[in-house]
Amino acid sequence: MSFEARVKELGLTVPELPRPAFSYVPAVRTGNLVYASGQTPSIAGKLTMQGKLGREISLEQGQEGARLCLLNCLAEVRSLTGSLDAIARIVKVNGYVASAEGFTQQPAVINGASALLEEIFGEAGKHARAAIGVAELPFGAPVEIEMIVEVRS
Repeated sequence: MSFEARVKELGLTVPELPRPAFSYVPAVRTGNLVYASGQTPSIAGKLTMQGKLGREISLEQGQEGARLCLLNCLAEVRSLTGSLDAIARIVKVNGYVASAEGFTQQPAVINGASALLEEIFGEAGKHARAAIGVAELPFGAPVEIEMIVEVRS
């Protein structure tokens, strides 16, 4: 089954490519690697949630936010490749979690994105990862994801 078909089967939608809010490009391809810029849990450029994990945002909300970030990253990749079917494997995911003092479950938050990658891409979705707690993210976002994918020539 194609990755595009798998997204539809899961009832998901990869959104239109988000517009950069600042001076950067959404994704860069070098050789067979695509580097997707960091994405927050937004729809049509509007944040769907704001706050910090462990205070205003629950673990489950953070995981859902991470999934939305990931779908926005996939939109960036698709913008360069034309299709998710060009993806050979997910190489690395970096996740940033705006954390209230004492919140230590950053890996569990980013698992929302990691699990979704495995649902969509199967074995090719298994990846290296970092889950980093930070004091603040742009516009009060609770989570941000960036990723590197390998694409077919």
